Amino acid sequence: MQPRDLTQHVMIPYFFGYGSLVNRNTHAYPDAQPARLQGWRRSWVRTGGRDTVFLSVKPDPDSTIEGLIAAVPGADWVALDTREGGYQRIASGGAVVHGLAPAPDISHYRVPDESALAQGHHVILLSYLDVVVQGFLREFGETGVDNFFATTDGWDTPVLNDRAEPRYPRAQALTSAETASVDDHLTRLSARVKHRSQTVTETEKP
Repeated sequence: MQPRDLTQHVMIPYFFGYGSLVNRNTHAYPDAQPARLQGWRRSWVRTGGRDTVFLSVKPDPDSTIEGLIAAVPGADWVALDTREGGYQRIASGGAVVHGLAPAPDISHYRVPDESALAQGHHVILLSYLDVVVQGFLREFGETGVDNFFATTDGWDTPVLNDRAEPRYPRAQALTSAETASVDDHLTRLSARVKHRSQTVTETEKP
């Protein structure tokens, strides 16, 4: 990436998003552009108090993940912190590879270690995964989607197919090609996909 002169914006902080924030349809933060976070890997994380998992990150010196950075005007983190409830915002340091010059302060979100559960009856919302994959397809193409699935742990977690009645509040309409991309990757992973119309099982209980 060739650095761009953003001297006038040096005091504006940025966030690095690696999940739903990669999908520009879910937010209106300015100067959004692709970037990479070195030394981290994604993981589906169970926590108490909810029946769905969080998409979080964990340190991994051998991993680099793709995502999107965007500016937070006025350093007003309130709305984003509220959206990312359940996560903690941490400084990314020099781990983000981007094209901004000079480099702004960048932060990303993760689930605190003390909040994570080793096991539980949690599910991945398909409506959420659809949004994430749509974002990666648009920013990085099919190769980016392949990388997303390859650099994310926890695919043994059941996936709840809620497309007919999305539970994710920022659910998006997908094209047939986008839907096929999600479904094909889940098939390759032998993911357990459950339907809301099915009888509730232990894997779907909170």
